Amino acid sequence: MSGAVAIQALVTGLATGAAYGLIALGFALVHRLTGTLAFAHGDVVTGGVLIGVLALLGATPIATPLGAGKAVALVLVALVAGALLSVAVYVVAVRPLRAHALAWVAGALAAGLAVRELLGVAFIQEAYALPDPLGTPGVLGLGDGVTVPVRALEVLAIGLAAGVLVERLLALTGAGAVMRAVADDAGAAALLGVPTERVVLAAFALAGALAGLAGVLIAPAAPIGVGDGVLLGLKAITAALLFRLASLPLVLAGGLVLGAAEGLILAWPGLGARWADIAILALLAVLAATRPRGGLAPA
Repeated sequence: MSGAVAIQALVTGLATGAAYGLIALGFALVHRLTGTLAFAHGDVVTGGVLIGVLALLGATPIATPLGAGKAVALVLVALVAGALLSVAVYVVAVRPLRAHALAWVAGALAAGLAVRELLGVAFIQEAYALPDPLGTPGVLGLGDGVTVPVRALEVLAIGLAAGVLVERLLALTGAGAVMRAVADDAGAAALLGVPTERVVLAAFALAGALAGLAGVLIAPAAPIGVGDGVLLGLKAITAALLFRLASLPLVLAGGLVLGAAEGLILAWPGLGARWADIAILALLAVLAATRPRGGLAPA
C-alpha cells in the first residue's frame, strides 16, 4: 500500500469512525443510565435514515442530488425518527424487563428484529443507494499526489462536532448533571425529586437522535439495507468497549480508532470488507471475554 493510498484510507476511515463514535456515544449513555446494552441500537441507525428517506423520497429512492430544503428535511426526519424508535425500544422491550437480565437481552434483540421486519415491509430490496444530503463530490489535494474525498472531511467534521457538543453539554449543563445523578444513584435522585423515568426517556431519545444523524452520515457511502443495522450496532459496541466505557470522550475516540483501523484494512491489498468485519468482530469477542469481572466499567 502506497503512502497516498494509506492517507486516503486513514481519512476515510476516520470519517466512518466519527459516525461509529456517535452511535457508540448513545450506546454508552444508555448503558450508563440503565445498566442495559442497547442491542437494537444499530437497527435504530438504519431505521432513522430509512424512515427519513421513506418520508421524503418514497420506498424506491435513487442516489440523486438533493436540494438544500430536502437535505435539511432528511436530516431532521432521521433525527426525530431515530429518537422515537429508540424511545419505543425502551418502552416496549427494555423498561418492562430491566429487572431480569436475560429477559431484557431477549427483549432488545426482539425489538431490533421487529424494526427490521417493519422496515422490510416498505424496503424490499436487499440494499439501496441513498442520496447524499451533503452532496459534495470531488477530492481535495494535499500535495505529493495525496487526495482525500471532500465528503469524508465533511463527515469527519460534522461527526466530531456533534459528538463533542453532546459530550460538553452533558458535562457542563444542568441537564447533564441530572443525568449523571440518575446514573450514579437513581434511587437517591428520585428521593430528591428528580423525575428519573423522564431522564431515562430523554437519554434514549438523545441516543436515538445521534444514531439517526450517524445513519445520515454513513449511509450514502455504500448501499444500505434494512439488515445492515446489526453489524453497525456490533461495530458501535466494539467502539464503546475499546476503552472500557471509561468516559464519553474515550467512547468517541474508540469510534475514531476503530474507523481508522477498518479503513486501513479495507485498503490493504488482498483484504477488503469481509476481513475488516471479521477483524472487528474478533476484537469485540476479545473485549467481551476480557471485560472486568462484574460487568462493564461505568461511563
